[in-house]
Amino acid sequence: MRTAFIRELIAQAREHPDIFLVVGDLGYSVVEPFAQEFPDRFLNAGVAEQNMTGVAAGLASEGYHVFTYSIANFPTLRCLEQIRNDICYHGVPVTVVSVGAGLSYGNLGYSHHAVQDLGILRTFGELTIHSPADPGEARESVRWLTRNPGPSYLRLGKAGEPDLYPAQPLGPRPNVVHPGTADVAIAATGSVLKCALEAAAFLRCDGLDPAVLSCPWLQPLGTEFAAVFQAYRRVLTVEEHVASGGLGSLMKELLPRSVAVESLTIPLPVTRMVGSQSFLRREAGLDGPAIAAALKRLAT
Repeated sequence: MRTAFIRELIAQAREHPDIFLVVGDLGYSVVEPFAQEFPDRFLNAGVAEQNMTGVAAGLASEGYHVFTYSIANFPTLRCLEQIRNDICYHGVPVTVVSVGAGLSYGNLGYSHHAVQDLGILRTFGELTIHSPADPGEARESVRWLTRNPGPSYLRLGKAGEPDLYPAQPLGPRPNVVHPGTADVAIAATGSVLKCALEAAAFLRCDGLDPAVLSCPWLQPLGTEFAAVFQAYRRVLTVEEHVASGGLGSLMKELLPRSVAVESLTIPLPVTRMVGSQSFLRREAGLDGPAIAAALKRLAT
């Protein structure tokens, strides 16, 4: 997904001379093509993410649309004051890009788990928040953000995520990946959509055909988002995030009581564990079989 991001950012930078990329001394093997083509619009701020964010806000105040790029928690939780005061308060066009959403960097442990970011950043109402599930959604997100510069957060997976469905233009509505025939649905945000699709395939073998929806757009949302889910009796949300403030929380805030919402999130003990993303998903009950079992219980 990060490769799709940088390739699309390069394509957009050729058309938009205001695009600027600032990194926190990482991303190498990914960001070099941008730096080589646009050396005057690239800056390595060093291992100083708060400074990176302040510099980005300064550049944005001078007319650039700045993308900051770093791993998981580093451009987000480490920089909350700068995001709040320098970016959101002044309304400048800075897109904070976090690579390694959820448990992507699971082998590096809790310091690299991005599992509270959505809940925290949703409290900044000025931010547009995108959480793409695959390379196609990542490309569409970059296209939308470059056409609509402003305070924003782009939450990416790590690398190697497959294309899960034909890309659709991004907007504040969920994308229907599989329409299904039942009155129940699975809604996912981020790369765990792959596990949701696996779960739906398991369930079809048992005679239950749930819809599967991807939710790459998480803020701002309104009635247009909620209207899509009113076709279902029950919705199971799936996300690599703790229960507070993520997709399940926002759907319970927005959807009418006629739609029952249940959520699969990361339990607190799993946030403290170390292991591969697939291992941690199994431990959290976020792999295909566990999602299928949860939806089967919900549908009865």
